[in-house]
Amino acid sequence: MYAKFAALAALVASASAQQVCTLTTETPPTLRWSKCTGNGNCTSINAAITIDANWRWLHSTSGATNCYSGNTWDETVCDSATSCATKCCVDGANYAGTYGITTSADSLNLKFVTKGGSSTNVGSRTYLMDGNKYQSFELLGNEFTFDVDVSNIGCGLNGALYFVSMDLDGGLSKFSTNKAGAKYGTGYCDAQCPRDIKFINGEANVEGWNPSDNDVNAGAGQWGTCCSEMDIWEANNMATAYTPHPCTEVGQTRCEGEACGGANSSDRYGGVCDPDGCDFNPYRMGDKEFYGLGKLLDTSKKMTVVTQFLKDAAGELGEIKRFYVQGGKIIANAPSKIPGVAGNSITQDWCDKRVTAFTDFDDFNRKGGMKQMGEALKKPMVLVMSIWDDHASNMLWLDSTFPVDSTKLGAERGACAVTSGVPSEIEAQVPNSNVAFSNIRFGAIGSTVAGLADFAAANPGPGTGTPPSSSSSVKPVTSSTSTVKPISTSTSTVKPITTSTRTSTTPVVTPTVAPTVGADRWQQCGGNGFTGPKTCKAPWTCNVVNEWYHQCL
Repeated sequence: MYAKFAALAALVASASAQQVCTLTTETPPTLRWSKCTGNGNCTSINAAITIDANWRWLHSTSGATNCYSGNTWDETVCDSATSCATKCCVDGANYAGTYGITTSADSLNLKFVTKGGSSTNVGSRTYLMDGNKYQSFELLGNEFTFDVDVSNIGCGLNGALYFVSMDLDGGLSKFSTNKAGAKYGTGYCDAQCPRDIKFINGEANVEGWNPSDNDVNAGAGQWGTCCSEMDIWEANNMATAYTPHPCTEVGQTRCEGEACGGANSSDRYGGVCDPDGCDFNPYRMGDKEFYGLGKLLDTSKKMTVVTQFLKDAAGELGEIKRFYVQGGKIIANAPSKIPGVAGNSITQDWCDKRVTAFTDFDDFNRKGGMKQMGEALKKPMVLVMSIWDDHASNMLWLDSTFPVDSTKLGAERGACAVTSGVPSEIEAQVPNSNVAFSNIRFGAIGSTVAGLADFAAANPGPGTGTPPSSSSSVKPVTSSTSTVKPISTSTSTVKPITTSTRTSTTPVVTPTVAPTVGADRWQQCGGNGFTGPKTCKAPWTCNVVNEWYHQCL
């Protein structure tokens, strides 16, 4: 994910805390998902979701005084990281009324803007639960499948489903000042090392907090929270991408200041995680007719998304493979049309060739590439489902040309206008936008969709991953005995896709910069409120990304 701001809520008193209060009863919405054993034979599991603590009401433990309002802390209560953790509490959530979050059986609906009697909430981030802990998924050697409806989210919006290496208890056991835990949505981290999270490691991120100059509900503190991230689905009805983001440290890690990297640091790539990742976006890879309204994969209708995490001969992550199901047909992912970058799946070789073709900065390999991503996928990861808009770059990195004035290969990521996605505009113009995730299932390779194993065998797209035999197993998950009917599919007419096999690893691309004054490549060089250098070292020039962020490119 190019830029992911965690604090999307516009609820006046929305924030995160580590103490728990009960002025609002916490009643998590139920959500059913399924564990699959073969050819679409699945068993349903009764579970629930919780909303991230950053959205919840934060108030004093002695009453209802807000500890955080708008994008600032009340320093009379929160005068230090530790005192704030003892004086403030996080409360239960009114999921439907305050946040626009509803569930029905196996379906989760996330509304973009929800107006209550005294509040307006924008976006949400939710987690799948296993009792009072987050549900864990070990993805390597398995596949993850879900249905999604993005027909009502357009340019500038992102209905995201992804995995992060969070602590399953939300940090409850590791940090003595965290009394809330996973039940109240604590412990978030991702590969952007976000610094807008209000409590990290059980302490308030109040010290050094700077309110955002373009988001009335967000800011950034001295700390960020980092961990590996696998973006299964980032999409609206105009564009989609799936992206591995490796980190040199897999699990949740707190960073500080410039060492966080990402959007709030002068060196975007200075942290332990790869913020850009190796994304596969069909539009960016040259197929502009594969995904979208009325296209081959028609976003005006619900679709099924299948992602397989295949092992190589050494048992490491070899390939991340994508299939779709729509209208009773299994559809292979679009093949790349970029010269020299063959393939329709993510492999190490594909990532190496893609970064060379696009002349992107290769932080993916600097942070360990596919092998290091596999280290995260071997271990338990947490499922995240969210809807959000982007105050950093208007979601142009997903659905438009980015940077906006770039003409280089790979800059076109979707057909949205470069003027689209301004949060204040879309929040006012399309508040009733929503995304719906449903029919989530998880199992061995080829188990979640009837006919998929046969289709994949006939359409191999030879990457470096090897589908396991029919005896491949998934670690047991406690479940009920109700049965989900397999999906019926017709014989697909999609032709097999040929991909190249890996022969070598492309060296890290390191830009040569003349020793002149100004900001380095990729660093910020302007924008409203920016006080740093306004010029770039040769040969880079300062490009306007949006009103608040200019970047050396």
